[in-house]
Amino acid sequence: MFKYANALLFPVEVNYPDPQFGRIMLEHYGGKDSEFSAATQYMNHRANMPNLFVRELLGLIAAEEHSHMEMIASAINKLEGPQLCYVNSEGVPWNLTYVDQSFDPAAMLQADAEAEIRAKMLYDTHLTMTNDPGLKKMIRFLGSRENVHKHLFEKAQTLIFRGADPGSFSTLIREYRMSF
Repeated sequence: MFKYANALLFPVEVNYPDPQFGRIMLEHYGGKDSEFSAATQYMNHRANMPNLFVRELLGLIAAEEHSHMEMIASAINKLEGPQLCYVNSEGVPWNLTYVDQSFDPAAMLQADAEAEIRAKMLYDTHLTMTNDPGLKKMIRFLGSRENVHKHLFEKAQTLIFRGADPGSFSTLIREYRMSF
């Protein structure tokens, strides 16, 4: 299912070192609302999702979240931030309580949309904490992708609530692919 490409999804430009901001960016790498938390949650939800199209959507978004982790890692390294490990900005290790363990399809998609909302809020906060124009571009890009994911999770949840025909979920995959 996963394919590795030796290129970042979006260019990571850092104009000057800022180890303190590098530490702050750990929140996106190994914090509660990190890309790692999202990717892990979506893979777990994918494994438990009965609808084939929603399962595929979860896999596509989980793979994208991994690519976001690569961008964050690159930014932290360029900022001359701390060594990368699964901790937040205060050094608290990542843990499984950050991942929703729902089994109901609608509840899973609700938790996934909420994860995207929290991640977007975190990006918005961190956007105000740097003056580096390259980092601002990257953070805006990542925030915009969180909005796309949230929209698709909410749309999938609406289709489930309406009892839509399984084939009507195929529009989710098409919409995801068109979002780039």
